Parts: sequence; C-alpha cells; structure tokens
Amino acid sequence: MGLKIQPLADRVLVEPAAAETTTASGIIIPDNAKEKPQKGTVVAIGKGTKEEPLTVKVGDSVLYGKYAGTELKLAGKDYLIMRESDILAIV
Repeated sequence: MGLKIQPLADRVLVEPAAAETTTASGIIIPDNAKEKPQKGTVVAIGKGTKEEPLTVKVGDSVLYGKYAGTELKLAGKDYLIMRESDILAIV
C-alpha cells in the first residue's frame, strides 16, 4: 500500500468505506445529507499490548462507532485512527 504510518500499541488505522450515494429505492442522496460511514477496512495496526494482543488484522472489514477515532488525511485519502476497543465487529 505504501503508507508510512505505524499505529502504536492498540491503535488501528481504518480507511472508511465510501458513503452511500443512493437509497435502496434509487433516490440520489445529496452530499450534505450523506451519513458518515461506520464501516471500513483496516490498513495498519499497532503491535498491541502485553496484556491484550490485537484481534483485527490488516485487510479486515470492520464496523465501528459513529463518533469513533480521529480523522486524518494521508496521501490525499481520508483515514480514521482509533483504539481497537472502538471497533464493534469484524464483518
């Protein structure tokens, strides 16, 4: 992937999935009404802690809380960095 970032301890770098652009019935959603995605792909992980090794792996598709993580932009792409405990499930 070429990213030069290594999360520390129990932190995980997630690339959010694209926001939905249409509803199930085909209605186009304008940019200002799109909801923040709560699903993404793990792109980098920390080494965990002695007490708790990480459960997620790079490439896992995950669900996370609506307000989880800190947003950052790297190489022109948006990412979230969060603690593994902010991840709700592996999909």
